[in-house]
Amino acid sequence: MKSMYIFLIAFLSFCLANAQNWKWLNPLPQGNPIRCVKFLNENIGYATGESGTILKTTNGGALWTVQKSGTANDLRSICFLDTNTGYAVGYSGTILKTTNGGDIWTTLTSGSSNHLLSVFFEDVYTGYAVGGLGTILKTTNGGNDWTILNSGTTSYLSSICFIDADTGYIANWYGTVLKTTDGGINWTQQTTGNILALFSIYFTNANTGYAVGIEGNIFKTTNGGLNWLQQNSGTSNDLYSVYFTDVNIGYAVGNFGTILKTNDSGITWTNLTVGPSDDTFYSVYFTNANTGFTVGDCGKIKKTSNGGLLWTSQQTGTLNSLSALFFPESNIGYAVGNSGTILKTTNGDNWTLQNSGIVTGLNSVHFTDKNTGYIVGLNGVILKTIDGGTIWLSQTSGTTYQLNSVYFPNENIGYAVGANGIILKTTNGGTEWTIQPSGTIKTLKTVFFTDSNTGYLTGYEVHFVPPNSLYYESNILKTINGGTNWTVVDTIDVVLHSIFFTDPNTGYIVGDFGTILKTNNGGTDWTSQVSGTQRNLNSVFFTDANSGYAVGDNGIMLKTINGGTDWINEASGTSHYLTGVFFTDSITGYIVGMNGTIMKTNNGNMGVSVVSDNVRAIIYPNPAKDKITIEIPQIHQNQNLIIYVYSLDGQLLLKKQTMQKKSEISVNYFAQGVYFVKIWNIDGTIVTKFVKE
Repeated sequence: MKSMYIFLIAFLSFCLANAQNWKWLNPLPQGNPIRCVKFLNENIGYATGESGTILKTTNGGALWTVQKSGTANDLRSICFLDTNTGYAVGYSGTILKTTNGGDIWTTLTSGSSNHLLSVFFEDVYTGYAVGGLGTILKTTNGGNDWTILNSGTTSYLSSICFIDADTGYIANWYGTVLKTTDGGINWTQQTTGNILALFSIYFTNANTGYAVGIEGNIFKTTNGGLNWLQQNSGTSNDLYSVYFTDVNIGYAVGNFGTILKTNDSGITWTNLTVGPSDDTFYSVYFTNANTGFTVGDCGKIKKTSNGGLLWTSQQTGTLNSLSALFFPESNIGYAVGNSGTILKTTNGDNWTLQNSGIVTGLNSVHFTDKNTGYIVGLNGVILKTIDGGTIWLSQTSGTTYQLNSVYFPNENIGYAVGANGIILKTTNGGTEWTIQPSGTIKTLKTVFFTDSNTGYLTGYEVHFVPPNSLYYESNILKTINGGTNWTVVDTIDVVLHSIFFTDPNTGYIVGDFGTILKTNNGGTDWTSQVSGTQRNLNSVFFTDANSGYAVGDNGIMLKTINGGTDWINEASGTSHYLTGVFFTDSITGYIVGMNGTIMKTNNGNMGVSVVSDNVRAIIYPNPAKDKITIEIPQIHQNQNLIIYVYSLDGQLLLKKQTMQKKSEISVNYFAQGVYFVKIWNIDGTIVTKFVKE
């Protein structure tokens, strides 16, 4: 019973993990797509984005800091009433509120699980949130309670604004505009003559408004929405946001780096597009006639100080995708990737670009000590450094096949594997590389050695099944004589990407569709483990015999604390494709991935302590209908507690901080079912559950 209790604690601890457990190191301030930017004044601004991202600046955008949102859900819109009070909304009905300028964000009960795309507050009491399936929510008490209003549509509602206490407008994905003149009680549909989605709406006064959307559509009204006339935007690119600094001057932004400006109330629009054509801008906001910001994919933030003529990036670091990383010492690490990218850190936090001398994609890196390292990549590239990366020299590999993985069991002996079954071996620290027979023409993905003689690799090939089907077949190969012979020890029908052994007998392999394999007998037998995901897994790493991590597509991160018996989904803080994970000790870890992603945690296994078995939380009534009372008699009064309520699938539904041993929580809006409660204090964690009738 106690083991199950500890497992539940571990489960909830992992569910609690969110973007704040992993901090961004590259790019900075962060790399998640940003969906909305707003400013209170010329200095204070906020931005929201995917994976629970909230950013704040207090110096006009010169520096942005990541705030702790407490959610991993995408946040699509933000609204501040003053320097203290603000709201953010996002996916799965998420509504957050702060009363201290974003230092603490509290999850509000929205009463809806539909995605919320836009939020607008008329005053400190009255606010609206809109989103999927025609959802319109309204509060009249500062977000404490939300009422579902009848929109009359099932379309996605993408943007809302009010021009006074009664009159408001909503843009939707059916190409129409909804209008209310009675504070949201009734909504009438206004036609634009368009059936394509509208993403943003903005009014400059009571009569004049603009809506923008797909295929460069811009519509304007001068009579409060009775008529909407299409304007000539000069682009067919999708537009996601529109903002006016006065009745004449306005901006619209969208995909392919599109930035448009009008000086004549939309009669004509000038294309100000700057930067790469693969940029996508989701939001634009100006603090005065000259100073404005636009935000978008990969965490990009651009600022203009001259009315849009010149836009400068406020993001630093590379956006080149990274393939792998390696730390020869606790603070010294390397990451490699596209276009010959090599990054190095000497303190675990700051990463600097090194000169690789090439523009070829790099796939794998391995060091034998802090100075001597090897990198392999496309076209048979092998690079070596003996001075900690100051100089990288190209080595003669003897092949032009792509090399996917490199591993050195000691300072002299190393292996590199790649396309067409290529296996290279060196016995003199890379001075010479010889081709070894692999016995296969499969693409070899990864190689790992437990000693100089015993090693493992995986390879796959694609089979075509007429008329139009494909399937993959992977082999796991093993050598016990330093690569002279390789023997197939298992075959599986998915691509396998990464191998890691914790000792000569115990090893793990991860691959596509959530595949995790484990061996306890040196690779003779491999058994499938339940990962709980269908996402492709690209990298696996263990810090000890029990604690391990696997990362992959869409920011998936799995963690085990019992040698792979159970794998728990831990929020990584990003939805980017993750390619590598590496821990330098039991709590300090790094992940890399697409778009230059480098993130770090300093609490990799924290949060799994358990309060003494004699300490229990009492929940009553249980089952409950409207509210529950949580009491912890053994805890001293005035001891800081944090209460979390989770659904069975691990979604955080409520968070409450208190210094009282007895707390009352409303569960009126919870669906019927079982819920977990986690109570944290400085001494550890209590886990229990209740039933909502």
